[in-house]
Amino acid sequence: MRAVPGGHMPVLDGVRGLAVLMVLVFHFIGGTLPTNAIERVIVGITNYGALGVELFFVLSGFLITGILYDTRNTPNYFRNFYMRRALRIFPLYYFVLILVFMVAPLIPLFAGPTLDALVDRQAWAWLYGVNIYLAKQGDWSFSYLQHFWSLAIEEHFYLFWPFVVFLLAQRPKLLIAVSLALALGAMLGRLVGSLAGLNWITTYVLTPFRLDGLALGAVLALLVRQPGGLARLQRALPTVASVTAVLVIATFAWTRVMADPALTLLLPLRAAFLQILLACLLFWALVAPERAAVTQFFTSRPMTLLGKYSYGLYVYHHFISYYFTSNRTELELARWFGSHGIAVIVQAAVGIAASCALAYVSYEFFEKRFLDFKHLYEAKPVPAVSTDTARA
Repeated sequence: MRAVPGGHMPVLDGVRGLAVLMVLVFHFIGGTLPTNAIERVIVGITNYGALGVELFFVLSGFLITGILYDTRNTPNYFRNFYMRRALRIFPLYYFVLILVFMVAPLIPLFAGPTLDALVDRQAWAWLYGVNIYLAKQGDWSFSYLQHFWSLAIEEHFYLFWPFVVFLLAQRPKLLIAVSLALALGAMLGRLVGSLAGLNWITTYVLTPFRLDGLALGAVLALLVRQPGGLARLQRALPTVASVTAVLVIATFAWTRVMADPALTLLLPLRAAFLQILLACLLFWALVAPERAAVTQFFTSRPMTLLGKYSYGLYVYHHFISYYFTSNRTELELARWFGSHGIAVIVQAAVGIAASCALAYVSYEFFEKRFLDFKHLYEAKPVPAVSTDTARA
């Protein structure tokens, strides 16, 4: 890997950038109403931008587990981790909640049943429980803040995973086994839940069902830190990726061939296979040669900038995209432009540009003020990455 132990890996900024770009495409294009066959195909494809959230989970599991494992023997292990996470996450998260729940109700322009409903349910957001609320309701009923479901899952992971790593770090094989078991358990949990008739939203947003991506990222972080682990993963990558890709294709073929496909079985299996493919993508980005096309893509300026501002992009963009989709503004634009396709393109471009502007201002003039304090809780990592990582 192109980094020193505990050091910064620029390629991962690009992976993060890809994840948030997928989410932006999903919400700004995948959420529009198709009006012809071509648009239906485009909307169908862009709906897979939702996998950007899964990529975020895999990447987060990799990074967080690496940090925890590398600092396992340092003083103030728990304090340093939680304070650094709080400085990164809480200021923006709670700033937005203050705007929504305390400032917006004072502005007549924002008054209405949508805001009233959010205010009535605000405790779920303050306590990182949006995903629990959505699971209980079984529908997307948190309007402008419903994308916070994934932030809730990550926060739940941050709460318990440091203890798991701390307790098992001296037995890395056991920790790897526990991580694998957690990933498999989440995959099987979604499958069993689907077969048992649970609402799909419940299995999509509830934390125990969504730990597989985070756990797969953890497995990668742990394996590359074991002697010979990186080389073994590199040898296995082509086979694992190829087999998993074939399985994903098979699930799509099955739904096309069978008149009444067993979707309660196929969809959870496909989701599990896609998670594994995303983990393969992350590892490929880590080990690809510096001049490889994948490396050039992930280290390009646009992708690394998207990665740098990804948190703000994720938080802010949904306020714009939800307004667009709930009001079907592309239909009004289509009357102006005389073309629904052009209207969607223009709307998506404006929405993404506005999201980028908000994220930039937020990061440079607000979030960075808190990030400057992270050095107070910095621990020097122990030399945990295996020596063979230097050759990649």
